[in-house]
Amino acid sequence: MSTDPVAVLEGMYAAEAEYLAAGDFAPLAPFFAPDVVLHQADALPYGGVWRGHEGIEAFFAAMSRAWDVFDLAKQEFLATTSPLVVLTHVHARARATGRELDFPILQTITVAAGRVTEVRPFYWDTAAIAAACST
Repeated sequence: MSTDPVAVLEGMYAAEAEYLAAGDFAPLAPFFAPDVVLHQADALPYGGVWRGHEGIEAFFAAMSRAWDVFDLAKQEFLATTSPLVVLTHVHARARATGRELDFPILQTITVAAGRVTEVRPFYWDTAAIAAACST
């Protein structure tokens, strides 16, 4: 596996799409350090701090429960050295309500030794996302 931060993220995003389609965490695990930390806004249906492989797997399961569709429609790497900064345009459909949203996420992602060690996503409107996911 590459240690280039952009290649690591591109591989992780491909594995994430595979996970969302099949629900198998195994292809994602190699992209994350054992002590990875993911910080999600508390207002989100999958909010909180997720730690380690167990936490990341639980996070992806929570995301799958919230979203029927979560397409990374367009990504722009604003910084390509660690921490990377990625602006992503998302098209999503909430599983509980069928509501569709298009929204941006800006993420800072730290990569060390070829693995993601920390992720901090920033959402423009967490209230809209929470509302779309709640019945």
